[in-house]
Order: sequence, then C-alpha cells, then structure tokens
Amino acid sequence: MSPRKTAREAPPLRAAVGAWEEAPIAPAGVDTEKPSAARVYDWYLGGTHHWAVDREFGRRVEKLWPLIRPISRQNRAFMNRVVSAAMDAGIRQFVDLGSGVPTAGNVHEIVRERLPAGERASVVYVDYEPVAAAHSRLILEREGASSWAGLVERDIRRPEEIFTDDLTRELIDWSRPVCLLMITVMHFIGPSDEPDELMATYRSRLAPGSWLALTHGTCRDDAPPDRAAEVRRFIEAYQDTSNPAWLRSAEELLPWFGGWPLLPPGMTSLPDWRPETPPTPIDTETRPFAWCAVARRPGL
Repeated sequence: MSPRKTAREAPPLRAAVGAWEEAPIAPAGVDTEKPSAARVYDWYLGGTHHWAVDREFGRRVEKLWPLIRPISRQNRAFMNRVVSAAMDAGIRQFVDLGSGVPTAGNVHEIVRERLPAGERASVVYVDYEPVAAAHSRLILEREGASSWAGLVERDIRRPEEIFTDDLTRELIDWSRPVCLLMITVMHFIGPSDEPDELMATYRSRLAPGSWLALTHGTCRDDAPPDRAAEVRRFIEAYQDTSNPAWLRSAEELLPWFGGWPLLPPGMTSLPDWRPETPPTPIDTETRPFAWCAVARRPGL
C-alpha cells in the first residue's frame, strides 16, 4: 500500500509557532546571556526561536565557516529522508535525540504525512534545552499531535532517565522496532562523556529491525586546506558555548554501530545518502565535513 496523507496536514511553520518576529519569552531558568547550540542551530535553519546572543554567535560562526548553514539544512534533509525510508520499511516508532528547537520539517510532520490511513505511529523528541522543550510542546498541542508525539526534557547523556520517563514509557514499546535518530548531536558529546559506552547503551535497548541514524561533523583529508582551516576555527568558536563540539573520523564512528549492517549506501556524505535531487555545487563543497549513516539491527 502506498503511503497516504492523513486528513489533518501539518500547518506551515509560521502558523504553527506564531508570527514571532522577536525572540519568544524565555522560560524560567533559561540563560539568554550565553549562546545555546540548539537555538543557534534554529537560526542556521531559518527558525525564530533564538535570542540576540544566539544570532550574534551564529553570524560570527558563519563568517568563520560559511558552509555551516547549507550543512545544517543538509542534516535536516537527511533526517527527513531517513524518516520517510523508515516509514516505508514499516517502522512506526521514532525517538529523536537532541531534537532541538522546533523548525520546519520536524519528525512528527513527516510521520503524519506518510502514515497510511488507519495506522498509528508515535514520536518522542528528547532535548534538555528549555526553549526547545517549551516550544516543542506548544507546537504538538497546537497541531493536535500531543496524543502520539511528545517531548521528554532529558539529557541524552543519561539514557536510563529517558527510557524510564513516563512519556517515553507511554509512547514507545522497545520490544518493537524503533528508528533512533542522532542527528547533529553526538559531536557535542566529548570524550569525558564516554560516547562509546553511551552508544552501546542506546543500541542495547533497540529491538531487532530497529534503525539507528547518525550524522557527525568531520574534516576529511580531501578537504581543501582553506575550508579545513575554517571548520577548525568553527569548532574552536563552540568552546565558548554551553555545548563544545568535536570532530571525528569515519573510523571513530563506525564502532558506534556495534557491527550492525549499514543500509545502502553505507557511511557517506550528507548529500549522498539516497538523494532525491541532482547534486549541486554546494554539495561538492560540503562533502568533506559531515558523515552520515543508518544501521539496522539484525534479527528480524
């Protein structure tokens, strides 16, 4: 059966979040004096949930590395293709770790668009950024999706708290396949956070047939020297935020999939994972700076 759209479509981004030309009201306890990776990423994507400190930081970073905006949008496009492919493969449960501030093309929007009539699906967003959490809940309520999609305000470095959260337990059945999305998040997990062990914990919870999707910043050997210098200055700039960033090679990332087979085309650059449009000149420029891959847990 080919996917069919449900009767209720996701409204346009501006209709969903309100026509905020200025920054939204900060939830209690939010630090608006220091840039946040989630809010800066929202600015990269053209969203509205950020403050002057985030915009200022984003503009400064963009001057250091002009490719940051196109790569951010390629990450979002990759995520959308993964969700669509997982839906086509029959997966109906999605967990988006480090989901960030809600911007156009959210997971639940793709799921709702592709869900065959009469079927059910569930989506759990996970983010510890209070602005991301507050506005994710607002959008889900306004769109009437809160019965099957929700936000768990937890730190992805504490997976057991995510697994045992009441909302996760309500929406996700870990005995059935889940598509676990780790998009633009693991390069904010440093060595002291024990990323190998963290990935193993998440893999251990996934049932056979589950998908594990990952994107991560890198700087390949084939990067032009001037562009390589830009990306390293970009990483240095992030040391001044609440979310320092790291670059990793393909050899460092592959063990995170635990030997599970990678879905074709394997580990590749963002524009090259099952592209839906012909390559563009910007794709050539961005290829050396991000890896992406999707693995499927065998046994089903």
